[in-house]
Amino acid sequence: MLNSRVRPLALMMLSAFAAVPAGAGPSDALHVYGGVAYGHDDNLLRVPEDQPAFDGTRADSWWTREAGLIFDKTYSRQRITLVGKLSKTNFDHFKQLDYDGKDLQANWHWELGNHLEGRIGTSYQQVLAPYTDFRSDERNLRKTRSQYAEGAWRFHSAWRVRAGFQQDKYTYEAVSNRFNNRTEDASELELDYLARSGSTVGLVARHVKGTYPYPRPVGPLDVNSGFNQDELKARVKWLATGSTTIDALVGYTRREQPSFGSGKTSGVAGKINATYQPLGKMTYKASVWRDFAPIESTTVSYTLNKGASIGAQWDATAKISVNADAIYERRSYSARTDFPGSDDLRDSVRTATLRATWMPRPTIQVQAGLAHQSRSGSVALGTGSFKSNSVTLNANAQF
Repeated sequence: MLNSRVRPLALMMLSAFAAVPAGAGPSDALHVYGGVAYGHDDNLLRVPEDQPAFDGTRADSWWTREAGLIFDKTYSRQRITLVGKLSKTNFDHFKQLDYDGKDLQANWHWELGNHLEGRIGTSYQQVLAPYTDFRSDERNLRKTRSQYAEGAWRFHSAWRVRAGFQQDKYTYEAVSNRFNNRTEDASELELDYLARSGSTVGLVARHVKGTYPYPRPVGPLDVNSGFNQDELKARVKWLATGSTTIDALVGYTRREQPSFGSGKTSGVAGKINATYQPLGKMTYKASVWRDFAPIESTTVSYTLNKGASIGAQWDATAKISVNADAIYERRSYSARTDFPGSDDLRDSVRTATLRATWMPRPTIQVQAGLAHQSRSGSVALGTGSFKSNSVTLNANAQF
């Protein structure tokens, strides 16, 4: 049964979307945005199959209402975009998870003359953090604050140099998860060759510094998970044919996270994306990746993630499209010290989604989706296997 406060609002918004006049078009600068969404998940908190469910239930449903303003305007060569969205999500059973979401963005895409361009921006997001690796039924809001600035100088018709900086700050509401609070400062320097065909080849040098304000108590010690990471990678955008594009960012990564021992990790890392769009109504995409990632744990120091994804989009009509995607990622953990089972620490996560989108008008969108997610657990790490199936329905409009 729907929450009595939510049902009337949801029905009114769906009716309004069906009857909204053309009004503001896609070319107008300022839009008023409104949306409503319903979801149901048969294992919302990702409880392992061999463990009891929180409060005796695994499934739950929720309603989300969202409203805001979107501004997008180009002044000569300067483009300004502003987004301000507020949302409210209410769950039927786990009411302690009810939360107010926020999405605030400000971006300036600038150009100076014919050779200089760049971007400056900031954003703030507040959402419910995923429960894939967080065993709890308490609300855990994740707040993300980001600021970035980058500039590119095309000093030759075929050559460009780019420099950029970005700071991301993550804050978690749950006290039990506050040890994951961190700030990541990333700086980049890139040199690109721009071919006449539209393809590009570049070399990227990147440094990332992660700082954690709360040390993690481990027995009598306070362990800090701060890290430094250096990358040297090749960036390639290859227009292989008129219908095939390959994007790649692959190279060498070295990470130092000396919370235990040397904490040094290095090796080949990166991601390759391929898009195939033949003449017709189909578009196909595929990706493979290999990357190192930190993990806040007293027993393991990092994970080596290897994954692949495939997807397809069918543009059934001018107003209806269908997307199908499948993702597989295998996570291999490196133990800080030897313990029984430490030579075989790995798990995998599989995700499959199917969604259909209907756009009766350029400013109105209605979408329905199905998703399945599963994880194979690791006995040595104490993580169990789980499965989850979910359905979502949403509608939004810009006026």
